[in-house]
Amino acid sequence: MPAITGEVRELATEVSEQRLDQEMRHAPRNALALVLAGGRGSRLKQLTDRRAKPAVHFGGKFRIIDFALSNCINSGFRRISVLTQYKSHSLLRHLQRGWGFLRGEIGEFIDLLPAQQRIDETSWYQGTADAVYQNLDILRSHDAEWVLILAGDHIYKMDYANMLSSHIRSGADVTVGCIEVPRMQATGFGVMHIDDDDNVISFLEKPADPPPMPGKPDMALASMGIYIFNAEFLYGHLERDAGEQTSSRDFGKDIIPYLIDRAKVKAHHFADSCVRNRAQPGESYWRDVGTVDAYWEANLDLCHVSPSLDLYDPSWPIFTYQEQLPPAKFVFDDEDRRGMAVDSMVSAGCILSGSTVRRSLLFNKVRVHSYCTLTEAVILPEVEINRNVRLTKVVVDRGCVLPAGLVVGENPEEDARRFHRTDNGVVLITAEMLARLKG
Repeated sequence: MPAITGEVRELATEVSEQRLDQEMRHAPRNALALVLAGGRGSRLKQLTDRRAKPAVHFGGKFRIIDFALSNCINSGFRRISVLTQYKSHSLLRHLQRGWGFLRGEIGEFIDLLPAQQRIDETSWYQGTADAVYQNLDILRSHDAEWVLILAGDHIYKMDYANMLSSHIRSGADVTVGCIEVPRMQATGFGVMHIDDDDNVISFLEKPADPPPMPGKPDMALASMGIYIFNAEFLYGHLERDAGEQTSSRDFGKDIIPYLIDRAKVKAHHFADSCVRNRAQPGESYWRDVGTVDAYWEANLDLCHVSPSLDLYDPSWPIFTYQEQLPPAKFVFDDEDRRGMAVDSMVSAGCILSGSTVRRSLLFNKVRVHSYCTLTEAVILPEVEINRNVRLTKVVVDRGCVLPAGLVVGENPEEDARRFHRTDNGVVLITAEMLARLKG
């Protein structure tokens, strides 16, 4: 009899696991993804004067928000809402042109939710939590079981379905996506203090002395701004937080710290869901390109022989708006006038006419006239570079027309007087800066 009872118990466990596995496969269909894309990103300086940070160009043909949205699609999340606020026209236009391929008749969509004073006629989005709260009536209408909340301004590849599976199996009320960083570099992050079972014990915002991870005294666990909530649990706490007069209406500052002692909050390690470069399986790539230096560096990283971020992996494509453009063209082959690019990425619609480009990234429709030299340059779309220009270690904003003979990157004092120069020596050039030179 005991043997039979044991067999029945094993069979019941197996059936239960099969049902759970089936639920995991279908779980993303019952979830709603919210992409928070309303921030300016002021540390990018003049790059965000006319566009929100998620709309900033990246990687030759993409926008920053394309990475979070592509992660959703590749992970099976096909019900997505994008919440926008700051200077959203460029972002909304990109989403309308490039992300209209989902099929509404089978329950797929990308819903655009700009700030529109839905609660009253005086309040725009006050914080990340308030942005979600102000759209509660819309969100509830989707009848989702789980809500995935993402920042729309980071560069990474992640399978959110793995994180959702972990959330469901753990029985958590909320799961926080986290990344390991060297402990003393975590002072600029929200840091999760966890126990041996990945339960979040406390949350510290930019601590001077970050708590170490269990078993890893030199590492800390930083929040990525990625959360999975049980839907009704989230909605109830957003309503509660909206009634708190002292709240700043932010997930990281208010919602998550409040829940830690009152609910089951789990940490999910990015390494468990990261989609890696197959040539570098040990590295988990995640970048906050929130400064001019970080933006320049992350773009140029893509020019390496085997970059950490693999844009050529057909199993995890990055989707975007595809303008119909001719191939890049390189013309002239004289000794002093040769159109060529080395260790570089040159996008569609570009023409290099008798100029040399090294360790640089050119976005769509860049025109480089003869006798120019570009080194470690990130050139955004529709830039025209006239003859005899020399550029080193620069970021050139969209639509700039660089005058003949311009030299940047060789005289730090002159660069800082005319343009924005970082402490690391990267020079940002915009159309407004060029216009001042003429005046």
